Amino acid sequence: MRTIFFRTLKFGIMFLYVMVFALILFRLPMDILQLEVYRSIIMPRVSPHHIVNHRFCTFQPRSPQDALDERHILDSIAWPETPLLPSPVSFEQTTDPAHSTFTILPGRKGGQWHVGDELEVMIQTFDFQGRPKKSGGDFLTARLHNRKLEAGVAGQVVDHLNGSYSAVFSLLWEGDADVEVTLVHPGEAVTILNRLNREQPDRSYYKSLYRSGSLSETTICNVCLRPTQQPVCNHTDLRTGEPWFCYKPKNLSCDTRINHFKLAFEHNLTAKEEKLFKSGVNLKVSIQATGPSNLAVLPEDGQLKVKSSSVTSLPSGYYYQGVWRALGGPTVSQFNTSAITQCLKGKAVHMYGDSTVRQWFEFLNAALPGLKEFDLHTQRHVGPFMSLDNENNILVRYRCHGPPIYWPPTPTRELRYIANELDDLNAGPNTVVVLSIWAHFTTCPMDFYIRRLQSIRRAVVQLLDTNPGTLVIIRTANSRALTLQLSLINSDWLSLQFDKVLKAMFKGLKVHLIDAWEMTLAHHLPHDLHPPPPIIKNMVNSLLSYVCPQKHG
Repeated sequence: MRTIFFRTLKFGIMFLYVMVFALILFRLPMDILQLEVYRSIIMPRVSPHHIVNHRFCTFQPRSPQDALDERHILDSIAWPETPLLPSPVSFEQTTDPAHSTFTILPGRKGGQWHVGDELEVMIQTFDFQGRPKKSGGDFLTARLHNRKLEAGVAGQVVDHLNGSYSAVFSLLWEGDADVEVTLVHPGEAVTILNRLNREQPDRSYYKSLYRSGSLSETTICNVCLRPTQQPVCNHTDLRTGEPWFCYKPKNLSCDTRINHFKLAFEHNLTAKEEKLFKSGVNLKVSIQATGPSNLAVLPEDGQLKVKSSSVTSLPSGYYYQGVWRALGGPTVSQFNTSAITQCLKGKAVHMYGDSTVRQWFEFLNAALPGLKEFDLHTQRHVGPFMSLDNENNILVRYRCHGPPIYWPPTPTRELRYIANELDDLNAGPNTVVVLSIWAHFTTCPMDFYIRRLQSIRRAVVQLLDTNPGTLVIIRTANSRALTLQLSLINSDWLSLQFDKVLKAMFKGLKVHLIDAWEMTLAHHLPHDLHPPPPIIKNMVNSLLSYVCPQKHG
């Protein structure tokens, strides 16, 4: 009987424990339970990009839908995790482009390739001791090009998570094609970039001048300020909720702030960590082929094309004879001065964002003799700018986005948020809106950038709902030349991550993208934060082709 009693008691205790545990689970909010299940599915092999150090970041609460959207976007851009190396980092165990190789895989019909086929290249990475890498996470780019034909297309790189990668190219022109594979960053460097944005979201320093009468004082500002004994001025935008903070001046009130400017940049890398960002060694260095690096592409033969199962999307376009040919949207036409004038006649073009879209404003100013810029007595880099062609009734405007922004001292009255500008815009069928917002955010927490885009997205939706016929164009991020310092501020890997978020945020809306990432990667000219004139001309032609699509028939 004692055995039966204790056995019954044991089962009773276990049943009570299960019931209590079930009750606790039942009382948890359903979205928390779903989040935990979701994490258990997607987290094992990817870096926790959405874990941000919030100890000194203060953001306003967001709606459940915005939080869900953010989580899905961050999960979609998660980067393969690089195994932790011994501390300090063992440089010899990191990816060495000089030892790494790529091989062109055989084509169909005994090694022949035709226009319309896909070319696959296998990449194998090795460390500095010549040993094969066993994990993924390296940031590689690939390009197929023909310098004589001024042809080029970006390849899609697939990480197999075991030290090998595939680069897949669409074959889009007849003739020779050369394969180019570049190690932009080893995976160990990507881990550092990820860590910096997570742990040091304030590593870019900004300042503001406060002034009242003869008193003036300058204090540090940022989206995230570390707690000190000094009080903080909350300069969060009242309409959009965009956060921005400055340490309060000792003898002045918060409402005496008169400008904003970039002060400095700081990072805390060890000497061994800095070796992971060394030009000519492991920073944007080409990988060599084990055999031929080029091939001959024959004319299209009408047979079933070879497609790779690892490719998820086609390129957005390619260059041929120096001209960008889009593979989606309208045919890209070539606009001379008179054609630009005719296209923009009676239209207002409003450009908002960073200096990469200011280049488009400057291009149109130079291309159209009838377009005269007004002297608004603003700073050359900051603006705002406005040009008008009275005879053809063309208005072109540019205004920078709100902080963070790296430029020289900018009056606070010019720190306008794009969402507010769109809400106040008198738009319609003859209005073109152009947005570019990425280059100044790459040292910020990713969730801060997502909040900014969510605010802009809401404004775009409202604009299109209330002003039908308004054309909205978004310029995406692009690659640039890199050094150690630039890698930590504006690395191509950081830019690509922000580019993916930008594209995901506006997917499904009636907006059009100019894919600056592929347009710079596919071109033969050196990468630059501000792409050279031939690329800008192709970008503006793409813009104008949306404004004035070519009529067929």
